[in-house]
Amino acid sequence: MTPRILVAGVGNIFLADDAFGPEVIRALEHRPLPPEVRVHDYGIRGMDLAYALLAGCHTAVLVDAAPRGHRPGTLSLIEAEPPDGTVAPEAHGMDPAKVLALATHLGDEPLPRVLVLACEPQTLPSGDDLFPDLSTPVREAVGRAVDALHALVPALLADPTGPLPALGRPMESEAPRPAALPDAAPG
Repeated sequence: MTPRILVAGVGNIFLADDAFGPEVIRALEHRPLPPEVRVHDYGIRGMDLAYALLAGCHTAVLVDAAPRGHRPGTLSLIEAEPPDGTVAPEAHGMDPAKVLALATHLGDEPLPRVLVLACEPQTLPSGDDLFPDLSTPVREAVGRAVDALHALVPALLADPTGPLPALGRPMESEAPRPAALPDAAPG
């Protein structure tokens, strides 16, 4: 049976808050989602995620750190617009917009609905620096992200194309209109 929902952790575990997605996936081991949901840590393997998006799920939820100008640790739920051909596909790397473009390039069918559960990072190192620990506000957001997924997944299983539930405070949801993935998404 093909899972109806894919929950994909995205990010580099050696780059501080960029490890948010993998940490949420690890936390879900203690609070699993229903069997209709495939939960997987893709880390920085964009090609693997592109193929997973083509595997027949109805909805994909990418869990990632994404700078959006909020307080560190703030969660946002974003609905990604389908790639429009302006972003070049890339087989190496984990920029979510480029992964969606790659999946579109590789597949014959439309992509599933793609949502991003994003956490505002506090620390995203640049260059060759390695920081394997999450900042305090992002670490505190991991549990809230698990709670958000446990609220979001039943709504998506009941109505895969329906409106997104509000995340509640101190989290936020985007307006009900689709929004593009952030251009500056880490990974």
